[in-house]
Amino acid sequence: MSSFQVRPATLRDAKAIAQIHTASALEAYRGLVPDDQLKSMSSVEKRQAYWREAIEYCEPQVQVAIDGDKIVGFVGFDRSRDEKSRPTTGEIWAIYAAPSHWGQGVGVTLWDAARDGLAEEGCTNVTAWVPLRNERALRFHEMAGFKREMSTAKTNIIGGIKIEEVRLKRPLN
Repeated sequence: MSSFQVRPATLRDAKAIAQIHTASALEAYRGLVPDDQLKSMSSVEKRQAYWREAIEYCEPQVQVAIDGDKIVGFVGFDRSRDEKSRPTTGEIWAIYAAPSHWGQGVGVTLWDAARDGLAEEGCTNVTAWVPLRNERALRFHEMAGFKREMSTAKTNIIGGIKIEEVRLKRPLN
């Protein structure tokens, strides 16, 4: 069993969430994208504003993983944002653990919480968009039962950086 607790995020958590989001993204993409582009991903302030708004309006729903009294990860989930998706399809919008806690079960704990939350919303399937070059994230999702839908591969521009992404999908139960 995991020793991490999960709870809904509060507005006070936005800065810690933004710091984890930034640190994790920088670590995950080091060596995959040029250093100058990595710098454009390092604005904690922009991410803090985004996550404050998400928490305030519950879009997506945000939950945090706690180790003792410290936030060590977060997940954002809601209905799928994909056009033409069924109303019973949920989506993991974001799932991140602090790099210091990678491989310790934070992601699994957050995935379990998101799965329960999506089931409560009546979802029967769940998707996640994952960068093709982020092998750690792809492995995590595939170990959680997600399957790649290669026909969905697309290029997204995130913070001025072109990122090739693919949608992964699985039944919720």
